[in-house]
Amino acid sequence: MQPAPAKVSFKEQMLQAREHAILRSACDLLGEKSFDAMTMDDVAGKVGIAKASLYKHFGSKEELCSAAMVEVLSAAQTYLTSLEPSLPAVDKLRAVVRWSLQRLLAQEMPLLPSRNSTLRSVLMANKCYADGVIQVSDIIGEWITEAQAEGVIDPDLPPIGVLYTLYARACDPVVSFLKDSALYQDEEIVDLVLRTCFDGLRAR
Repeated sequence: MQPAPAKVSFKEQMLQAREHAILRSACDLLGEKSFDAMTMDDVAGKVGIAKASLYKHFGSKEELCSAAMVEVLSAAQTYLTSLEPSLPAVDKLRAVVRWSLQRLLAQEMPLLPSRNSTLRSVLMANKCYADGVIQVSDIIGEWITEAQAEGVIDPDLPPIGVLYTLYARACDPVVSFLKDSALYQDEEIVDLVLRTCFDGLRAR
């Protein structure tokens, strides 16, 4: 008989709930204004706690945002594994891009740090983040090579180039331009970007 799991104290539950709220708020702010523009005051204000309380959970903005990026990667991994294995590879790729575009429109997709951002080096040194990127890239990369073998994606394109092209949709400025135009509903924007991504601009 398995021993009963240890009970989590009420205090620990409250700390976990607050940490989750902090990470959620950090993700939202990273989607709204990027790492370099975001401050710890912004995060504390959004959560509704004192900045001193925020620092009890995360010692720096870099540490907090690294944890938030790991959360996003974890959500992406969960989504990837939820897709029906029998789906054609290109349909899985479309589904992943659709998911990332929907997150971007909901401002739940953190904007990638600029090349000279201090967060970039911190992320590269974070094993959980680095391992997550590799795992996600391996899954999507396998679908890309399958789609190329089936002739659905140009086999002359280097798979890594296709991979980065799909990743770029998660921070595509076209999405915000179309949103700001007020000409299209969110799902129309998603469909339009998916169409240009996978079908190109040439008339058929």
